[in-house]
Amino acid sequence: MSHLEQFYINGGWVAPGADAKPFDVINPATEASEGKVYLAGRSDVDAAIQAARDAFDGFAALPLDERLAMLERLMAAYQARLDDMADAISREMGAPRHGLAAKVQAPMGLGHIKATLEAARDFEFEQTLGRATVRREPAGVAALITPWNWPMNQVLCKVAPAIAAGCTMVLKPSEFAPLSARVLAEIIDEAGLPAGVFNMIYGDGAEVGPMLSSDPRVDMVSLTGSTRAGASVSKEAADTFKRVSLELGGKSANIILPDADFQKAVGHGVQSMMNNTGQSCNAPSRMLVPADKLAEAEAIAAQVCEKLTVGDPRDESTKLGPIANERQFKRVQSLIEKGIEEGAKLVCGGPGKPDGLEQGFFARPTVFSQVNNQMLIAREEIFGPVLVMMPYDDVDQAVAIANDSDYGLSGYVYGATVEDAAEVAARLRTGMVHLNGAQLDLPAPFGGYKHSGVGREWGVYGLEEFLEVKSVFHP
Repeated sequence: MSHLEQFYINGGWVAPGADAKPFDVINPATEASEGKVYLAGRSDVDAAIQAARDAFDGFAALPLDERLAMLERLMAAYQARLDDMADAISREMGAPRHGLAAKVQAPMGLGHIKATLEAARDFEFEQTLGRATVRREPAGVAALITPWNWPMNQVLCKVAPAIAAGCTMVLKPSEFAPLSARVLAEIIDEAGLPAGVFNMIYGDGAEVGPMLSSDPRVDMVSLTGSTRAGASVSKEAADTFKRVSLELGGKSANIILPDADFQKAVGHGVQSMMNNTGQSCNAPSRMLVPADKLAEAEAIAAQVCEKLTVGDPRDESTKLGPIANERQFKRVQSLIEKGIEEGAKLVCGGPGKPDGLEQGFFARPTVFSQVNNQMLIAREEIFGPVLVMMPYDDVDQAVAIANDSDYGLSGYVYGATVEDAAEVAARLRTGMVHLNGAQLDLPAPFGGYKHSGVGREWGVYGLEEFLEVKSVFHP
């Protein structure tokens, strides 16, 4: 905790400026303070951007091998602090300490460093096309703005490719997830990156985001967050014609085909939705079920929810921790109430906290059925443990319902065979589709269509976001 009230700027820990504001870090499981951070003011933002600007030319000129050696040191230092990282993530956003935090959340950061190293080693930074040499060069100073729900996944899928590409950066993690960011800054300091390459400030996104996005010294902005935040960044960046990469919200459909193994398909869909307490942008939040099998699907969903253990993230038996913060908890509760008001059938869960969990931002795993696409709960990203089940008459209608959304981040199809699922997947207007329970793969691009964002992250595609293209024409 020694550096929690400081920023990391120009290779060292610095005290916040006089215009910074204190902010309590609240453990969502206990509602107790985990410490205090300062939210950056204009002077802090200015110092961080200038440090990145001053460091850019020298860092961009380094040979690729030197930058990759830095990533290798970063990977080793991160591996050594993996347990500290899991602990920080669990305390700041409530992920079960011995399960999700230690086995998935913290290791995802490590996975992105490794995937970036593999992508960069094989990447063609220079190629010949006709009489021209086409070069991929660092985009410049990058502002990285990240959320609280998958802290290290979303931070390191930006930081790692930025380093590999030769960009310098200012990271603004969520003020609700500062503990893991602090650990990362310590890791980066230990890895020995040149001063100014990586700079970190805490801050309120609504205030600091526009400062970063509009500053002419910043060349690109990479944001993971809400659609509202993405629109704000795009508008603020427009006057200086910045590159903007946005990974935003989702309301992903999960189509269960008529001939699928229903016990397996529905069970997997419910479990996947409730993972991370429903706080994943790509969660399968709309389950589309054949109308004549809706009652069967409801029964399976209720059985799965009954077995989900909601509780203290420190308890090894806990599967679902709390909602990450009070603001989001209140939003989830209001949308559950809205679903009841709209006339959806409550299969399990509902408003309020689970029995015996009065302290903390705990929510009941909730499933609504008989939902139609005009209901708010079918259209809004709830970002909590809430699944909506929607009946369809035939596969054409299922595809139409799935595509009738402002979002297009991910999709899920479960059929009797992978081939059957793939035929339906080809018709979905989404950036990703999971077939028959398939998991994510870090080398593959992550991102979506429509209001779900612009650009892609992860692997080679994530590296390209931090590169500009130059054609050098030869006589």
